[in-house]
Amino acid sequence: MASHKKPRPAATRVAGMRTPALATAALTSVALLSQTANAAPSAEPRPSLEEVQKKVDDLYHQAETATEKYNTAKEKTTKQRKQVDTLLDDVAQRTDKLNSAREELGSFAAAQYRTGAAAPGTATLLLADDPQDYFDQTQLMSRLTSRQKTAVDDYVTEQSETAKKRQEASKSLETLTESQKSLKSSKADVQKKLSEAREMLSKLTAEEKARLAAIEKKKEAEARRKAAELAAQQAAEAKQRQEAEAAAQQQSGSGTSDSSSSGSTGTGTSTGDSSYATKAAKALTFARAQVGKPYVWGATGPDSYDCSGLTAAAWKAAGVDLPRTTYDQVNAGTTVSLSNAQPGDLIFFYDDISHVGLYIGNGMMIHAPKPGAYVREESVYYAGSSIIHSVVRPA
Repeated sequence: MASHKKPRPAATRVAGMRTPALATAALTSVALLSQTANAAPSAEPRPSLEEVQKKVDDLYHQAETATEKYNTAKEKTTKQRKQVDTLLDDVAQRTDKLNSAREELGSFAAAQYRTGAAAPGTATLLLADDPQDYFDQTQLMSRLTSRQKTAVDDYVTEQSETAKKRQEASKSLETLTESQKSLKSSKADVQKKLSEAREMLSKLTAEEKARLAAIEKKKEAEARRKAAELAAQQAAEAKQRQEAEAAAQQQSGSGTSDSSSSGSTGTGTSTGDSSYATKAAKALTFARAQVGKPYVWGATGPDSYDCSGLTAAAWKAAGVDLPRTTYDQVNAGTTVSLSNAQPGDLIFFYDDISHVGLYIGNGMMIHAPKPGAYVREESVYYAGSSIIHSVVRPA
């Protein structure tokens, strides 16, 4: 008789274990999952040298912008500090006068009280915090001599003026505090941008630094080429102007009066150009003597400079006081075209007017370029033509 038992499966589960094939697959999956969990996230692609250079240049530009904001805040803070000090001195002087007036009133009251010439109301008037309230009372007016009335008037006036000056000083102190906060913020911003730029450069290998230097040299060569083109253009335009002036003089005729008039006009123009050229030469002599000194943000010399600190110091040596910052220097003269730029003119860069250099002719300038660099002669196209903002002739 056949057995009614069901056949046992070929493989069995023992103590919760799966079949050998399934166990192997499970172990493999666990191993793969473990490797995936422990694996580091994929690193971001390393930026190219061109990208690094652009980023660093942008950071230096941002740092220079922050530097000019710092210079503005510092100048404003210095002026406000002087204003506050002046107001506080004024308040102190007025307080002394107020005390003197109070003492004089007190002496009147004491003298009248001792002699019995004054009623208690008069003494109260002379010693009150606000004598005007009592002075308005007609019954007390008759008890005041002319000198006493003058003393009361002086006291009331000084009391009012002192209160006004104290309020003015208080507001100035509040403004000064805000300027100091702005100064601190700008300083922190500069330091942050410079730190980021240094960090990026520190990550470059020696080979990458060499390649970056080669890129910089290539840019410098292109900038000098464009400077030479500008110099040729300026020379050609100058020649055309001279020829036009000569032709105009010939057409004016040889009459004595015409000749005299023409000579007078020419001399006036020459004198103006000569005066500017003389001052510009002094400014350039000073600037050339600073070549090789380090750029330091916020510095105005004599051992280091930022861009506007250098231009201000150079023109100061020529007897011309320029404002401290690029934002103000750009308005300190007459704007001219780049093709008409003369030695000594100020050349401003970027839309935010955050950089300035001193034109020396032939498409070249002297400037304090950026943190980590030194005062040097360089093409006005050192960072391309698109960043040139304007040219200003001071004095």
